[in-house]
Amino acid sequence: MRFEVALAAVLAPFTVTAQLNDLAVRAGLKYFGTALGESAVNNDANYKRIVTNKSEFGQLVAENGQKWESTEPSRGSFNYASGDITANTAKASGQGIRCHTLVWHSQLPNWVSSGSWTKDTLTSVIDTHMSNVMGHYKGQCYAWDVVNEAINDDGTWRDSVFYRVFGTDFLPLSFKLAKKYDTNAKLYYNDYNLEYNGAKTNRAVEVVNIIQAAGAPIDGVGFQGHLIVGSTPSRANLATTLRRFTALGVEVAYTELDIRHSSMPPSSAAQVTQGNDYANVVGSCLDVAGCVGVTVWGFTDKYSWVPGTFNGAGDALIYDTNYNKKAAWTSVSSVLAAKATGAPPAGGSSTTLATVTKTSAAPAVTSTAAGSGPEQVRWGQCGGNGYTGPTKCQSPYTCTYSNPWYSQCL
Repeated sequence: MRFEVALAAVLAPFTVTAQLNDLAVRAGLKYFGTALGESAVNNDANYKRIVTNKSEFGQLVAENGQKWESTEPSRGSFNYASGDITANTAKASGQGIRCHTLVWHSQLPNWVSSGSWTKDTLTSVIDTHMSNVMGHYKGQCYAWDVVNEAINDDGTWRDSVFYRVFGTDFLPLSFKLAKKYDTNAKLYYNDYNLEYNGAKTNRAVEVVNIIQAAGAPIDGVGFQGHLIVGSTPSRANLATTLRRFTALGVEVAYTELDIRHSSMPPSSAAQVTQGNDYANVVGSCLDVAGCVGVTVWGFTDKYSWVPGTFNGAGDALIYDTNYNKKAAWTSVSSVLAAKATGAPPAGGSSTTLATVTKTSAAPAVTSTAAGSGPEQVRWGQCGGNGYTGPTKCQSPYTCTYSNPWYSQCL
């Protein structure tokens, strides 16, 4: 949304809380969310305090509790104890839910992955699973990841039990079945390494085409965003890739964002680079009509999946292990705030409105005083009405005016 003002016009600006979901909604996204660690939320008070703060995270996704091995570990026997941790936490905190995931080769119980199936019998298994699991969470999920990770990194089809039985027909079949059991949930294809716009991305475009050509419903494509510091594509290139999918008539979102350091411990320079990479990812979503939200895959390094999966890598998230906000958090909040404060308030927000008068034009760039004192990182806020933080930017960045309430190190 855009707005224009004349000199000496009376404006209606707003005070945006410096919390990520509030900023994201003001910036035009539907949510800023996080994965919820089922084992952490009821055993760590600091974790619970942050993850249930709706102003910080407006939407939760179960890290593991809604996957097939958790919800139907043996055929016809359903268990929602783990998945309900996320659902009940979100409900109590007034947060939304992304639901994850239905048809996936991994974390699949052996009775499915090693079964001897025909097309008819495996269709029945998928149908029964969706009927029960989607029925249990019906009306609670903004979106379901219906099919997850059906493509290898080289762009070939993944050799899953579903592909072996159906070929690519399992794609539209899964989406058609899912639509039966929750007509209001958005239905997503979800995958990693789509951000690099290579052979895997080309095949994901084909996924959407296959589903649509079969007359099946697909509403969105999830870019997981498991990225590496210093190897993340530019903001412009990320936006170009997102638009390949919105051009097909589906929405997009970053669904599992983390950006890992490949060498530990990270240097100060590497932490700044990580912040820039996070800013580019979130900024690309802001740049694309049809990108609806960003979900980080956990928010604190204390419980990240990364060190246990990528040897020698880590510190991939926006809070450190002691729940301190990192440079990555500052970069994300600054990119969101720059967009949020440059637009009029949308209806339904809880942020406070105020009225001031603008009497003169502001300069395009504000210089920062030389000398000692704290310096703001790139993308960080460095000025604005009521701002009391650092006003000097780290070299070579300059404190650049956005509007009377926000200047930023660029």
